[in-house]
Amino acid sequence: MQIAATNWEQMPYFIAVARFGSLRGAAESLGTTHAKIRRHINALEASYRMQLFRRSRNGVELTEAGKLLLPVATEAESLFLSAQQKLTGLDRQEAGSIRFSLTGTMAYEVVSPILLKFFEQYPGIDIDVLVSDRMEDINRLESDVSLRVTYEVTDDVVARKLYPLALGYYASPAYLERYMPGIGPKGQGLHLIGWDQIDRSPAWLAQTPFALAEVRHATTDHVLQLNLARRGFGIVHTMPLLAENDLELVPVPGNELELDRNLWILLHSDLRRTTRVRKFVDFLTKEMLVLKPAIQGAVFDQTQGGMQNIS
Repeated sequence: MQIAATNWEQMPYFIAVARFGSLRGAAESLGTTHAKIRRHINALEASYRMQLFRRSRNGVELTEAGKLLLPVATEAESLFLSAQQKLTGLDRQEAGSIRFSLTGTMAYEVVSPILLKFFEQYPGIDIDVLVSDRMEDINRLESDVSLRVTYEVTDDVVARKLYPLALGYYASPAYLERYMPGIGPKGQGLHLIGWDQIDRSPAWLAQTPFALAEVRHATTDHVLQLNLARRGFGIVHTMPLLAENDLELVPVPGNELELDRNLWILLHSDLRRTTRVRKFVDFLTKEMLVLKPAIQGAVFDQTQGGMQNIS
């Protein structure tokens, strides 16, 4: 099956629906509306005079015609993106924009001051910050540079490994004053703030120092987890840097910091020749390395008013 020139406008919408399995998912990925996605799919099907999708229990699925078109469309997309990446890589100016993706936790609590310093040093470079817990596909140019927290990187990208994070358990002083005196063995009587759906005794709890505690509240937004913990809702698992910036959270007795997933800076191989991208990646790397002692376990000693390394 060949793609006519008049059909190319609809192809990104067709590919997105095929990838995400729903019009809604495609709309979110492209930053457009459900109605616009449907309009382009209808136009494409009218052009080919055949149905490309059918409804399924989980959304939509490709018809036989759609399955035949998809590899042709994705190959054309890859060639177009490759050409765009190579042209971008020729850019030698300390000016222009960079799409930078990272999680909300890192954006709000760690990287914001770094961005301000970068703007002062490179006023001609603009940063389009994409805050999301979803890992953007760098090969499809969903972002130019990404700061990720993960164990390993398997994407076909340039990956700069920084260092592992340290994580510990923290709560507000008021919470500990209320609950610690009466706790039983293995944290019985304490409450952890969990991820995803609420389950008072999830399997992962057995791997913590508080195996007999309960998970009373849950959210996938770590910034909200921190705010809940500061207000006495329970114990949060987080980095020392995030917990002790404002002295509203303190370490829970009976737990030690552990090294967890690694911090990575990712970019497409063609973009490393782009001056503005290289300047930003080098700047971000340098500033994140400055923060390494704090991120890996420097805790605030309230009695001495200074930083005490516990690594």
